[in-house]
Parts: sequence; C-alpha cells; structure tokens
Amino acid sequence: MTRTLTAIVVATGTLGLTAAPALAQEQPYQKPDGSWISLSGTVVTTGPSAFVMDYGDGVITVEMDDWDTDADAFGLVDGDKVTVYGAVDENTFAADTIEASRVFVEDLNTTFHASSLDEEEMMASWPVGPPVVISQTRTIGTVTSVDEPAEEFVLDVGPTELTVEVDTLAYNPLDDQGFQQIDGGDRVSVTGMMDSDFMEGRVLEADSVVTLEEDAESQS
Repeated sequence: MTRTLTAIVVATGTLGLTAAPALAQEQPYQKPDGSWISLSGTVVTTGPSAFVMDYGDGVITVEMDDWDTDADAFGLVDGDKVTVYGAVDENTFAADTIEASRVFVEDLNTTFHASSLDEEEMMASWPVGPPVVISQTRTIGTVTSVDEPAEEFVLDVGPTELTVEVDTLAYNPLDDQGFQQIDGGDRVSVTGMMDSDFMEGRVLEADSVVTLEEDAESQS
C-alpha cells in the first residue's frame, strides 16, 4: 500500500510539472552590448577557446578568453549540458557572442572560470606584461582508483569520471609518505586546469588536492 501511494504522489507531481508552463530563457540577441546574462543549453561544437551552444531558441557562440596556453573549451564535448554566465558582446561584422565569466557543466558537476573582459578591445590599452590567468576549475568527488607510478587518480564526480594528474604538485599525495595519502574511497576537492587527452579523455591537471573525508576502510 505504501509503495502504491508513493507512486501516485510521484505521478501527480510529475503531471503537475508537465502542465506548468516552462520558464522562458533570456534572449541573448535581444540584450544590449555588455549586459549580463544567464543561459542554459547543450554544447554542439567546441573550439580552442570557445564553443557553440544550442539554447533552445537558437545557437550562440560562447567565448572563454583567459589568454593562457590551455584551451578552456577542450574540457567540453558535444552534447554536454551547460549553464553560461557572462556578458553579451555585440560584434559589428559578426554575430553576437557571450563573453563567459563562468560555465557550469552538468555532466562533470564542475564550474569553469574565465575572464569576462573582451580582450580584443582591452589588449590595445593594457600595459605589456604577463596576463592574469583565472581559468581554474574546482571540483569535488570520490576517488575510485589510484595509480601511484603514473601520479594520477580517477575521480567520480557524479554522472561521470575524470582523471586527475598530480605530477606538477610539489609532493606526491598518492605515495605512502607525508601527511596526505590519498586512497580509493577518499572524498577530495581538486583545483586545477582542465585538459583533454586523446587516450584518457578529460584530464584535470591538479594545482591543489584537499582531502575532505578519508575512506573508513583505509583508516582501519
């Protein structure tokens, strides 16, 4: 009886959600230049520092400009569901774009950060010097496997997994030395740069790894 009642409640709730009108998204091509926008959609193509997103009523190019040597959009693949936060950039001789401040990738449960400044205009006025890189990624997940010799581990971030490389850290958190010793089952927070590897797929090159919770079995 309990199961039947639960099923009816869920079904009723689902029908209610279906009957309700969908919330209309903002229309990027109707927004003035420089205005901030939040838009959700599906990635249809990716490039070195940009991707094209289908937001339901059309498509628009999303730029992730950080002027570093890594390609932000390489962390994305066609079909990823994303939410973009950024500024509308009206271009005189090309279609409008969105200069992204951050992009949340649902399949990775990860947020990418980039500069929302239009560097094409800013480069002429900024003094010559090293650019500030802000395009780091932070994600939280559970370690599923550890490869100490390769200095990498696999992180379960919800609907998918990604490889985390720790070879650029000042120490190896995967060995049996030091205070931090990461094992399978540990819950960790990783900050770093997302990259794409032909053999391994999505790879996060770690700048820092913080252990949030150690696996109970590994402690015993």
